[in-house]
Amino acid sequence: MRWRSQHNLLINKSKTMGANKAIQIKDIEAIADKDLVARIAQEKLALGKMEFSHAVSSTENPMSIRAKRRDIARMITHLNSRKKATK
Repeated sequence: MRWRSQHNLLINKSKTMGANKAIQIKDIEAIADKDLVARIAQEKLALGKMEFSHAVSSTENPMSIRAKRRDIARMITHLNSRKKATK
């Protein structure tokens, strides 16, 4: 019973974390290729700033760095699959 209550607590906690909210695939699909490339560059700059600020002083939510990195990877993967589909 103990494990189940801890598991439910983790699930509920993950639903409420606003900073770690991932970009939805449907949102990525709605963006044009040129805009997606620009968005990736913008997100990479934001990630660099977040990593720098985290190195200088601890951030409020360090998991947001991981979420940002995964969002960028998700966008790059979708862009590459679009390029592959057009070939």
